[in-house]
Amino acid sequence: MPTRFPRPAFFSRSRLTACALLLGAASGMALGFGGDHERARAALQAGEVLPLPLLLERVAREQPGQVLAVELERHDGLWVYELKLLDPAGRLVKLEVDARSAELLRRKGGR
Repeated sequence: MPTRFPRPAFFSRSRLTACALLLGAASGMALGFGGDHERARAALQAGEVLPLPLLLERVAREQPGQVLAVELERHDGLWVYELKLLDPAGRLVKLEVDARSAELLRRKGGR
């Protein structure tokens, strides 16, 4: 007959259930079930935004640097890539770029 050990109070059934629910919700958000990821994918497939590698290649011609962060946002009906770069001199540069044309809309920092 196997030996049974008492379960620590921390591992109560209600706590384990709560942890499982929180982990499930967090993983759903991380996987893009919140809708933003799917909207961005649909915009790419519809030709409303450039693929990120192509956009970064075009931006690098005018603003070289190491990409630190990228966000795709919708501003007044326009898809905009928000980029944070570290320029060759080590300065932080924030760019807003039209996601369809790669046109620079706004630059903050650097130079």
